[in-house]
Amino acid sequence: MGTGASARGLPRQGEGIEAVGRGGAESSAPRRARLLPQPRRSSRLGRTARGDRRGGAPHGGRHGSGDRIDRAGWRPDLGEHIATRLGWGVLGAADIARRAVLAAIAASANGRLVAMASRSPERAGAMLAPYPDARVTESYEALLADPEVDVIYNPLPNHLHKEWTIRALEAGKHVLCEKPFAMNAIEAEEMASAAKASGKHVMEAFMYRFHPAMRAFVEQLRDPIHVEATFGFTAKDPSDIRLQAPFGGGALLDVGSYAVSVSRWILGEPGEIFARARIERDIDMTTSGLLMFDGDRTASVWASLESPGAENLTVVAAGGVHRRERPFTAHRDPQDPYQLMVESFGDSVLNDRPVAIPPAESIANMRTLDRIREASRS
Repeated sequence: MGTGASARGLPRQGEGIEAVGRGGAESSAPRRARLLPQPRRSSRLGRTARGDRRGGAPHGGRHGSGDRIDRAGWRPDLGEHIATRLGWGVLGAADIARRAVLAAIAASANGRLVAMASRSPERAGAMLAPYPDARVTESYEALLADPEVDVIYNPLPNHLHKEWTIRALEAGKHVLCEKPFAMNAIEAEEMASAAKASGKHVMEAFMYRFHPAMRAFVEQLRDPIHVEATFGFTAKDPSDIRLQAPFGGGALLDVGSYAVSVSRWILGEPGEIFARARIERDIDMTTSGLLMFDGDRTASVWASLESPGAENLTVVAAGGVHRRERPFTAHRDPQDPYQLMVESFGDSVLNDRPVAIPPAESIANMRTLDRIREASRS
């Protein structure tokens, strides 16, 4: 493996991008507001994923408010369904669940961890060891049929996002689906249609958008002119699904989705797109792109699975240059954006409010990713 784009003949971070491929100009849509709706916080705060006491049990058991609640976490006085805490089920024993999301669910003010389904029950059991009230189910289908599960978290490999998100929606569950939302925009549209037909909520798990410091960074921008978003690392294990084309591997979908998301969050929808990529074993190991926006504004996005660690965001605005290191992965300092994301989604479910990252936003992000992929291979 090389040491990044420059070692492979691609532009270095921050350098101009030669127009070797075009994504085709689209009519510029009216510029939208840069900020998505602020995630709502429950008035009943639980324990943070770090263990900071703020009232309430971290998972299952007694509810910190003192309300009468049964073992399933339901308040019987408010009907047959839950009113304070949603039951969460997890599809697959993914590493991101172990590292961050299980703790976020368990610590959330309006959720509790109920079960995990995995094709490796032993791995799932080990992951659930810190959460004694949660259990391993015998299959994905059994998890979707579990009456105690209200919300499904789907961190399965990219090629399984559409299938199991739609199956969960059709089973009457709300779904928080890991990024990238789908393999392409067509799949994303099918997932959004399934959510609409089912009457259930679906949201892409872009936790970085819930980070208080990240939101503050975007809010303070005035008249942004150029965005440079980079995210890269070295994927060393040949068996890593991020290096497997059938599983939806590649730098663009894995880390490029962040760079594209933040560029669109700040600048809106792009017009013309130029891109290039280094392809190996039918996946893009490194992709760089130049996105053109109305008003002569631009974004440079760079994603790599073969570089030293690189994760930075720079915004040139009318009032100066703004930089943020680790814009996509910094968390728990002190608030945990995974927990904020879980609570925001739970609030939307419990109060039937629009989710903070609506399906239309995820579809638009996938469309831009599709256009970058097409341009880089033309």
